[in-house]
Amino acid sequence: MHKSFEIFTTNRLKLRKLSAVDYRVIFQNNSKPEIMELLGLQSDAEYEKEYDKFHQGHSMYNRSLLTFQLIDPQTNEIIGSAGFHNWSIDHKRAEIGYSLKSDEYKGKGLMSEVIPFIIHYGFEIMELQRIEAMVSPGNLPSLRLLEKNNFIREGLLRKHYFIGNDWEDSVVFSLLKLEYERVNE
Repeated sequence: MHKSFEIFTTNRLKLRKLSAVDYRVIFQNNSKPEIMELLGLQSDAEYEKEYDKFHQGHSMYNRSLLTFQLIDPQTNEIIGSAGFHNWSIDHKRAEIGYSLKSDEYKGKGLMSEVIPFIIHYGFEIMELQRIEAMVSPGNLPSLRLLEKNNFIREGLLRKHYFIGNDWEDSVVFSLLKLEYERVNE
């Protein structure tokens, strides 16, 4: 097992930090059942997806990721994740991403609690200058969450993601460090 992870807390959740290095250690030093437990994977299909992502490279040249597992402190169950992917280290920018594993956790304000921490971590600890977000135009909760956290809508990327059997657009948002600092003075 991995010796230790950095843990942070919000009012209702524990956040366990995972970097690209942590993923490498997890996959190189643990059995499949241990990996599934550490990553909160529920099925072989979820395992295969994570295994493929790891082997294709969570970090490459000047890009990496940093994510936080969202853990229910009562049950110790991993209920979701939030963090950064497409982290361009040289250019100090990253794309924010977040998800909850089950509908039972949605609509309870958990992401409204987590995202300010993630943004703060990005700007203050990772020293990002720009945080980007790309969201489906139909994902109203996510659109509202970004606007609530002062992200600026920049435009639309047409047919940006292939999901299921169809192409989906993405609304592009950004938040700059100087905008974040102005709001949080």
